[in-house]
Amino acid sequence: MAAILVVEDETDMCNLIRHHLEGEGHTVFQAFDGPSALALVEQQSPQLVILDWMLPGLDGLTVCRRIRERHLMPIIMLTARSEEIDRVLGLEVGADDYVVKPFSMRELMARVRAILRRVSLDEQALGPIGGPLDATNATTPGAAETAPTDATAGVIVRGALRVDPTTHLATLDGAELDLTPKEFDLLLLFASHPGRAFSREFLLEHLWGYDYDGFDRTVDTHITRLRKKLGPLGENIVTVWGVGYRFTV
Repeated sequence: MAAILVVEDETDMCNLIRHHLEGEGHTVFQAFDGPSALALVEQQSPQLVILDWMLPGLDGLTVCRRIRERHLMPIIMLTARSEEIDRVLGLEVGADDYVVKPFSMRELMARVRAILRRVSLDEQALGPIGGPLDATNATTPGAAETAPTDATAGVIVRGALRVDPTTHLATLDGAELDLTPKEFDLLLLFASHPGRAFSREFLLEHLWGYDYDGFDRTVDTHITRLRKKLGPLGENIVTVWGVGYRFTV
């Protein structure tokens, strides 16, 4: 069973979701505003966050973006906004799923179970995902998405791309890629978490080991070089405007 944070300012709705989650055996934490949600994420390192869009203090998009700067746990966003642009925006800032109000509790629980199944499989392959990445072990992050691996060596396979964290070797169409250590770390992180948007601040802190302080060009320069070395596959590292970068499959 999982530790789940529910962030919803409507008390009755928040308690209803908690009741159903606890009925399935989960440990549930509650927050009713944005700042409290961020504090609980740091204190409890939940395995899943269910996050309302409209919150006092900080809105759900801002909370989602700030969580994603430091953590990889999956996020389900709840919102009354049903327009396509709103759904896209929620996903682009780092949400893993999107549930439009009004929704059935049965549907929400099904989505929770589906995400937790993925988390369980990925933790078996890559380790826990709840807490922030360890900058000293940035080449073996946890995952919120399923990463296909070689049955014997734990190699991450994305089509013609193969990334082996054990030997620190990456190949494309069978040819070895000549990557610097940081380029390899970037590629491993992206390949392990396809579809996940990473901010420059997150990449700097967890791959370079220092906080964001105007060094975003460091990330941009390494991304540019990595794209060139990947050839046509480099186009799969896309810029998420106002956030950072994402690797698409």
